[in-house]
Amino acid sequence: MNSPARLHSLDALRGFDMCWILGMAGVLKAWLARFAPESAITGIIDTQLEHAAWDGFRFYDLIFPLFLFIAGVSMAIALPRRLEKEGRAAAVRHLLERALVLFLIGVFFSGGLKQGWEQVRWLGVLQRIGIASAAAGLFSLWLGWRGLVAVTTALLLGYCLLLGLVPVPGFGAGDFAEGHNLTNYLDSLWLPGRKYDGDHDPEGLLSTLPAIATALLGILAGKWLTGAATPSRKVLGLLGAGAAMIALGWAWHPFFPVIKKIWSSSFVLVAGGWSAVLLGVFYALVDVYGFHRWTTPFVWVGANPIALYVCAGLGFFRTVSERLAGHPPKDWAWITSCVTFALMLLAARWLFKRGIFIKV
Repeated sequence: MNSPARLHSLDALRGFDMCWILGMAGVLKAWLARFAPESAITGIIDTQLEHAAWDGFRFYDLIFPLFLFIAGVSMAIALPRRLEKEGRAAAVRHLLERALVLFLIGVFFSGGLKQGWEQVRWLGVLQRIGIASAAAGLFSLWLGWRGLVAVTTALLLGYCLLLGLVPVPGFGAGDFAEGHNLTNYLDSLWLPGRKYDGDHDPEGLLSTLPAIATALLGILAGKWLTGAATPSRKVLGLLGAGAAMIALGWAWHPFFPVIKKIWSSSFVLVAGGWSAVLLGVFYALVDVYGFHRWTTPFVWVGANPIALYVCAGLGFFRTVSERLAGHPPKDWAWITSCVTFALMLLAARWLFKRGIFIKV
């Protein structure tokens, strides 16, 4: 079996996604606040670069599920190669080891044990990526297209039925408000340690199930991209499937609202739809038409996303930028954001140019 050609668009999209987390959003907001504070566009962009308080969907709500979707696309490309070269047992071991490493990094990233066992945040962003991508990858080792679609559908419908039919003490069934729903309730009962939102967590126990569906959507997209269809059909397929998922997610919204913090089934479809659309656009521009120079900084970042995320989260780039730029007055505060982002890009470029790719 011939290995599919490398999708440079996937590297670029991964970096584009990570850049919003690693400072690009802060730079854009700081520039707009300084140079166009009264503009209506500034207000719109500021809103889109914040998470929805509960239900609804904004651009910034897409960043995390897009990364998980991209992880699924990557697995659809890499796992068949590993399966062919090393066998199924090695592929399973790789998925489980990667999940464990991400889980441990996630625990460390969230503070580790420095405040005692009771304050450990056992589930978080990196832990969710590890668990959900590993589960989706395991499904893909044994199931074909139809099986993966069936599992994805079962996860989304099953999650909806659980939250809609299982009563929560004091609130009954089908109440999706924060603290009233089954997902939050089970976290308060069974999730040990520190939770991000008091007694529940946006990366909690039950919401891991639909997160697996997000990764499975990425695997399905990756299988489509590495299939036999022509490039133009692949682009149209991604755009069409993405539009259909967005429409279906919003049609579901009145019955099961689009809520990132419980990773609702409608949220999976809306976020998965936009992820497919972005993948289709990047694939068309970069791999089909060859417009790739503009993606160079994104490719640098996309080559080491987890390492850069951990460094940024631990405050490394911010600390250095404050040493270099100091603490400028309010009108010039945007300089610190720009220097911080520039340092991250320089670190990404340094790693990329030296062929240092920290794989997790």
